Amino acid sequence: MPNKRKRYDEEFKRRAVRLSYGSERTVREVSESLGIHENVLFRWRKVYTPEGDKTQMAEQHDEIGRLQCRIAELEEENDILKKASAYFAKNQKQ
Repeated sequence: MPNKRKRYDEEFKRRAVRLSYGSERTVREVSESLGIHENVLFRWRKVYTPEGDKTQMAEQHDEIGRLQCRIAELEEENDILKKASAYFAKNQKQ
């Protein structure tokens, strides 16, 4: 049976990071109490500040992802328009 990854919502991640920074316990102890691996918590700490906000780097990473999706959409639209214009130009000559 394949191991399925657990997905955690943003609020859980933010609370976990706030807890890891605000607690006197170690990251390992906090992660064990939450039932997650400590490496996961360390990754979340790179994304969220101690207050639970996204870091500037994480914001930029999200923006890059959105822009790459938009570029792909525009390239696809451009290809469709090129094919349509070639089709209409071919049929117009006849």
